[in-house]
Amino acid sequence: GMVSNWTKIPPPLFKKVVIVLIDALRDDFVFGSKGKQFMPYTTQVVEKGTSYSFIAEAKPPTVTMPRIKALMTGSIPGFIDVVVNLNSPALLDDNLIWQAKTAGKRIIFYGDDTWVKLFPKHFVEYDGTTSFFVSDFTEVDDNVTRHLDRVLKREDWDLLILHYLGLDHIGHMTGPNSPLVGPKLREMDNILKKIHISLLSKEEASLPNLLVVCGDHGMSETGSHGGSSEGEVHTPLLFISSAFEKRNAPLAQPEHVQQTDLASTLAIGLGLPISRNSVGNLILPVVGGKTMREQLRFVHLNGFQLSRLLQENTPAYEKDPGYEHFKFAEKSHGNWIKLYLEGNNSEILLNLGKKVLKLYLEALKTLSSSLSKQVAQYDMYSMMVGTVIIMEVLLLLLLSIPKALSKRAEFEVPLSPPLFSLLFYLMCLMLCAVHVIVCTSAESLCYFCSMSWLTAVGVMMLISALMCGILSAIAKIFENSRLPPKNPVASSSSWSEIDVLILAGTIGHVLSLGASSFIEEEHQTWYFLINTLCLMLCQELCRNNFLLKECDPQHSTNVRQNFESIGETSECKNIDIPAASNSKLGKATSSSEFMKGSNKWISLATPWIILVCCRLLRSLNQTGVQWAHRPDFGHWLTSSEHKSELSFLAAVSLLMIFFLVQRRCSLVSKIAMALGLLGVYSYRAAIGNVVFPWQHGGKDISKGITEARFVYVFVLGIVFTGTKDLLKSQVISPDSSMKSTGLWEVYSGLVLLAALLFRPHNLPVLVFCLLIQTMMTKYIWIPLKFDAAQITIMHYWFGQAFFYFQGNSNGIATVDVSAGFVGLDSYVEIPAIFLTAFATYAGPFLWAIHLLCYLSSEATR
Repeated sequence: GMVSNWTKIPPPLFKKVVIVLIDALRDDFVFGSKGKQFMPYTTQVVEKGTSYSFIAEAKPPTVTMPRIKALMTGSIPGFIDVVVNLNSPALLDDNLIWQAKTAGKRIIFYGDDTWVKLFPKHFVEYDGTTSFFVSDFTEVDDNVTRHLDRVLKREDWDLLILHYLGLDHIGHMTGPNSPLVGPKLREMDNILKKIHISLLSKEEASLPNLLVVCGDHGMSETGSHGGSSEGEVHTPLLFISSAFEKRNAPLAQPEHVQQTDLASTLAIGLGLPISRNSVGNLILPVVGGKTMREQLRFVHLNGFQLSRLLQENTPAYEKDPGYEHFKFAEKSHGNWIKLYLEGNNSEILLNLGKKVLKLYLEALKTLSSSLSKQVAQYDMYSMMVGTVIIMEVLLLLLLSIPKALSKRAEFEVPLSPPLFSLLFYLMCLMLCAVHVIVCTSAESLCYFCSMSWLTAVGVMMLISALMCGILSAIAKIFENSRLPPKNPVASSSSWSEIDVLILAGTIGHVLSLGASSFIEEEHQTWYFLINTLCLMLCQELCRNNFLLKECDPQHSTNVRQNFESIGETSECKNIDIPAASNSKLGKATSSSEFMKGSNKWISLATPWIILVCCRLLRSLNQTGVQWAHRPDFGHWLTSSEHKSELSFLAAVSLLMIFFLVQRRCSLVSKIAMALGLLGVYSYRAAIGNVVFPWQHGGKDISKGITEARFVYVFVLGIVFTGTKDLLKSQVISPDSSMKSTGLWEVYSGLVLLAALLFRPHNLPVLVFCLLIQTMMTKYIWIPLKFDAAQITIMHYWFGQAFFYFQGNSNGIATVDVSAGFVGLDSYVEIPAIFLTAFATYAGPFLWAIHLLCYLSSEATR
């Protein structure tokens, strides 16, 4: 019948198709000033040639593997693909490559080996290159281009796919404004010129050839990708073929399309079925040169596929506006066909055809929008199980906070009795029964149901144990509330303002994570909390130095005793303690009294100095989502015209790091630290980030592998020395001072590693981190005698704030992948993952290690 003829696959529109995918190609690299300057041939084809140009919008996550899936399947990948991106499994969904292979198309691929992993045994010939070694700008592209001359002369292929990685690697290493971007764009322009000329010279009268130029994603202003900023999601999409009409007027602003539209368009162009799960629309100008009957047939095929997908995913699909629009357009199409078959070739038929085409396009847009919202299916059962475990752990921690904030900083959870209680076993049986019912009745795939029964039972036991622990803790609180206090004086003591602040701040932060806007701009929460903490510390210091000494003689005596006891050990610890202004503290020289007085004023100034440091750090890197695009001091430093200022700042920062770290290191570690920091500067000079005073501008940029490995030797040496002291203090002769020294040397080695992995403009972050730690230790924590719980939470707060001071955010676009390849000449998975993770979380990690150093050095804590 008529409907079956409409859904029959039409013949191909193009004989050969070449897809050139340039990784991280932003739209302004082609349509902006860089395109006119560095891609003259492509610009000429776009403005005056036989081509159609679009800006394709990629959905986050903007990383390579999910984007390839979107391009070839037309579907919208999930965020789980970010994790899978590191080791891509074979793609099982219906896709363009599988359809082409099934239809007998011969496919050749050269480039990113992600394609080879996604489509194994689909290519008649391929040569994959690793995408993770971002220090390689040239060889990774040369390995693709070396095949071009040979393959373009051959006739034994129908689809050629080329995936170039060099531009993406340059972005990761040096950013979109790097001087290396221009030559790479010029190289890509020459390759496109060669391919286009070759395709034109081999065209036959029957079918034309097609050249498609696109990017999988763009890059942010820092050169990374993964998020949803305009630079990351907007990529150029060019269709170049002699089948299109030549342009007469200059190109206006390119029309925006979805990246998923490419799969449907190429399927029609190659005469293939549209992928089953595609949510893309046919890009009509590509088939605009065909007759009205053919155009209507193409859009009907696309609409039929989208309506079928809607039926599979939506029970009440008949009430969907897109489905209703499509059925109305299909009915109008039927009326048009009747007029056409009657031989009516008047203007009325043409106008009716345009009206039906418009109806189809509106229906396609509505269907695609509905499917984009509904195709993402969430695993609600697994999400609920995870949420229950998290809430139980959180509640257990909240119930334990009063004890954790006590002077002894104890943490006790009575888990053993509930494990043997009747309630525990009843809960296990009930949860296992629920699990069986859910997993046997679930229509869609569930992650938790796919786990082994042994693992599932273990999770159920964990949930039951946590619940019993919570009930036991609540019962113990009620039991203790009924008992008379053993120490009335101690029990009457109330929480200080600091205790209230850190408790309210921590709980408030946890609650703020329930809103997506607070997650996107979480850095603002931490900046507010540490600023408030600094003001509270200033109040506490003023009270202890002025008010309490005048009003509370007992406090004055206690302060005097504390300062005397700490003063006895200050010489061996290199710590100066401000003394109380009391004549009974003993005889002292005028110079020592002057030092004690100056320490008091420095202590009072410390919170304000920390506030100034934090304000400067906020100006260094803009982060988050809403204001990430705004200019900051980091962008100013990394621009090519400010290289000398960046070099000076990096040199001063490295000197400051040495003076702040070396104070508690052994002589050997001090020498190793000095040489290591010199090696850090040499590495950055070798890769072109900074300059030596005697270095000429024309020196070639190297990979800096030798310099980086030179630093790694000293990092391992310092960490090994500290580890040796730690083991000696624990095993051979228990010695708290040796243990403290060992921990500090391990910490120093990690600081040197962070200095190597941080980009030069981020070295001040490391300097301020060390400076704040030093000042807090010397002038706040020791004089005010904070307990372990308070100091731990303060370290946690500052560690989180420094995560964002580095320029990080909760989006993967800010992860500096280039840190994982410092000193490596090839991709090695485990070191690359470790170095990337350490560079990303260096702030929280260094504050956590400093907490261990501090607590171990204070025997009274």
